[in-house]
Amino acid sequence: MNQRSLHVATALLLAAAAGPASAYDLEDWPVHYTFSDGTDVGLTGVYRYDVNAFNDERKPDGSDAFEDAHTNRRKELGITLRKKGVYEAIVDYEYQGKTWLDTNVRVQSKPFVGTDIGAFRFGYSKTPVAFEGVTGTKATSFLELALPAQAIFEGRRTGVDWQFERAAYIVNLGYYWGQDLLGDNDGTTVAGRVAWTPHKAEGDVIHLGVSASREDRDGTTDGRGVYHDPSARLSTPPETGLTPVRLVDTGPLSKADRVERSGLEALWIGGPWSVQGELLRADVSRFGGNPDFSARGGYVFGSWVLTGESRPYSGGNVGNIKPKGTWGAWELLLRYSELDLDDGPVRGGKEHDWTIGANWYLTQHFKFQANYIQATSDKGNLSLDPKIFELRAQIYF
Repeated sequence: MNQRSLHVATALLLAAAAGPASAYDLEDWPVHYTFSDGTDVGLTGVYRYDVNAFNDERKPDGSDAFEDAHTNRRKELGITLRKKGVYEAIVDYEYQGKTWLDTNVRVQSKPFVGTDIGAFRFGYSKTPVAFEGVTGTKATSFLELALPAQAIFEGRRTGVDWQFERAAYIVNLGYYWGQDLLGDNDGTTVAGRVAWTPHKAEGDVIHLGVSASREDRDGTTDGRGVYHDPSARLSTPPETGLTPVRLVDTGPLSKADRVERSGLEALWIGGPWSVQGELLRADVSRFGGNPDFSARGGYVFGSWVLTGESRPYSGGNVGNIKPKGTWGAWELLLRYSELDLDDGPVRGGKEHDWTIGANWYLTQHFKFQANYIQATSDKGNLSLDPKIFELRAQIYF
């Protein structure tokens, strides 16, 4: 870790420790206003500052594959409008990456039809394949998603979805069409996620799920009137967010008219302990004599909250730990992930990572994270095994 990055990391930690004794004076933030009829107007936001430092990543020619970096990682701000049990709407934008996030309206059925037949959401939202992918961006256990989730998760699309939850199960079905809000990814997607949840009390959760989607990709016509066949590309950085370098990458898969994704997911929470894992697969169908392609990967991680709190669970997803003590909540984690992008003539490479993590939830609005990653990759004639140290300071509400 270079001297400049070390100074930034030290400053972040000193700022975090400046006032833990009065931390709970900061719990009530005036970001919501509730009217007498129960209508609530509020703000939602996330600010992140990250530090990434790399070691043991020299290429055969002696040059460095990565550059140390520290910068704003996320600057998100949105507005919400909701009435409990009736509807909720959100418009959310991420200014650092200049991208739209959740922008949708979700309506509960019971106030309108007299019985609960689920909730219907219209607009721009996450597609349901990849447990880590659908977890709220504020609540990620590690600084970045695991390798297969980053490579395979489709992301957000415009469409409609339906969620139906009962004591022992949850069902989510969606249909998405057209481009995303940035004008990319033409096509349609049909997706679903079903989970069995025999236990979902505080500190006692079992979640076993399966998800699948079919994305039919469309070709595009550029501003010069030139038509381009649909294509796909699967790649990921080594679980770090401040680098464009991909250790594994299929490159453009031309004439790719369909991508089918599937996942198996599991979560167990027992008091301060939890285990979460997932297997993911993507199958790309191609035309014009090009061979089809399949990608496979998975991860598993364990978490121990030293201060005794439990990871919260609701609606098929996990959230940020809410600290109970004066000095906040402390969490230790260990994750293993792997991704295989080699299939037939496509040699996208293989990678597996080990990550040790530590999280400090100072209050329900301040979170500090540290990850140490040992990455091991093999792509063609190039094998790189960088060691990566990451820090994050996050404010969220």
